[in-house]
Amino acid sequence: MRRALLRLVFTVALPALLVTVWWVASAGSTDVYWPPLRTILEAFPDVWTAERLRGDVLPSVLRLAGGYALAAVVGVALGTVIGSYRRVRAVCEPVLEFLRAVPPPVLVPVIMLFAGIGDTMKVTVIAVGCVWPVLLNTVEGVRAVDPVMAETARSYGITGVARLRNLVLRSASPQIFAGLRQALSIGIILMVISEMFAASNGLGFTIVQFQRGFAIPDMWTGILVLGLLGFLLSVVFQWVERRVLGWYHGLRASARRSP
Repeated sequence: MRRALLRLVFTVALPALLVTVWWVASAGSTDVYWPPLRTILEAFPDVWTAERLRGDVLPSVLRLAGGYALAAVVGVALGTVIGSYRRVRAVCEPVLEFLRAVPPPVLVPVIMLFAGIGDTMKVTVIAVGCVWPVLLNTVEGVRAVDPVMAETARSYGITGVARLRNLVLRSASPQIFAGLRQALSIGIILMVISEMFAASNGLGFTIVQFQRGFAIPDMWTGILVLGLLGFLLSVVFQWVERRVLGWYHGLRASARRSP
């Protein structure tokens, strides 16, 4: 209980300190582009009504979820295949390194040519950017499977789907989740960028419209919504990670306690 309370204090302390510094630093601001935090917070409930949340935030979250899920499935599947077979890895590695080096925002105009300007384009942009950390971490996780455990599984006749589920994916799951964590932050960035191109709703579209209309306090409220969304998604991800990797965290805790 004490440890959980300390963790909560440390989690809240830094954001509270940053908000306090922002409040004090901007209190006397007369710059139109840097309004006082009080002005931004006063505008927040008027801007982000239930209707706007349904019309802008919900579509953004759905696009992010679609692209992120697609990237997770493709990244884990391809990463498992590439990591399991040395020849496949030797052939694919140069191509993967080349494609990974291409910034996903640069591909937005290209993807628009093939996928149009609808939700398909936005989901595709998110998926293309998120797939790389998942894929590369999965490859490394599969390659790092303990050879002793692999030989033991072979000796006991554990092959096929059972070997994949109980040995390969379980052993690689800590690194897979590391890739998924990286992909989540990338996905949020690409969600906003994709909605700045030929969109009619979404957080990115709304923030740009506020900026173009010189509604600067409203624009800042949109940035705050993005920050809150990222924080909530991070909390949800950590909760899922603790549930799925409970065995892994238990092993690490036991190793730390042992002399």
